[in-house]
Amino acid sequence: MASFPTDPAPLSSSNPRVKDARKLARRAFRDRTGLFLADGPKAVEGALSRTGCVVEIFATERATTEFAGLRALAGPLWRTVEERALASLSDSVTPAGVVAVCRHLDVPLAEQLTAEPRLLTLCADVRDPGNAGTVVRTSDAAGADGVVLAGHSVDAHHPRTVRASVGSIFHLPVSREPEVAETVRRVQAAGLVVLAADGAGEVDLFRAEEEGLLDGPTAWLFGNEAWGLPEEIAALADHRVSIPIHGRAESLNLATAAALCIYASARAQRRRPA
Repeated sequence: MASFPTDPAPLSSSNPRVKDARKLARRAFRDRTGLFLADGPKAVEGALSRTGCVVEIFATERATTEFAGLRALAGPLWRTVEERALASLSDSVTPAGVVAVCRHLDVPLAEQLTAEPRLLTLCADVRDPGNAGTVVRTSDAAGADGVVLAGHSVDAHHPRTVRASVGSIFHLPVSREPEVAETVRRVQAAGLVVLAADGAGEVDLFRAEEEGLLDGPTAWLFGNEAWGLPEEIAALADHRVSIPIHGRAESLNLATAAALCIYASARAQRRRPA
């Protein structure tokens, strides 16, 4: 097991550095400072994989022993804190004992489009942090090239978004765009077919795959958890695609629908590569 120099006494919850980090739970403070919190070992590991992303890591003495590998990667960025101090930085019911202060990750949409993506995920007014983080994680797992949180979508750096992504927020580019309609138009202008996930779609997901609608560069557009996509936004898409419901369920939740659609595109694109 690696050995490290003895750390100074653990920081308390009243320490100015801990108090400043605690303020990052608020979006206004995150936007003002360009910093956010990554809670848990997977998130911290992902953050450390991005050069220059991590500003500081707070960990309990227990976590310092348990996550010796992370401690070795972090080097002088690692700082021990009291259990109470760590708990004040985490909104998890059972904190894992390690939280990183990170620099913002979002990139301009233009940067994503310049890279000629094959598969993008567009979220329109997705408000729930857990859903947003799960969609980022699913996009990462399916090999998507990026995610766009548009309109009034939740902040990509919300603590629960970061935690729900289980480190994926650090693996692929994420953009924030204020206008959904303008985002759709820019993505289309870059040569991607925009497919709106819509329960009233004119083509279902299985037929869309059979007919080759998923083969080329594609951007999936998902709406709000409660009311879906507004008519004027859905109408901008190249196609509206529904997911067949064979049982008695009224609908699928956002995260499940996104997983089915994104993976269908990933499968089609790998079967018929460009």
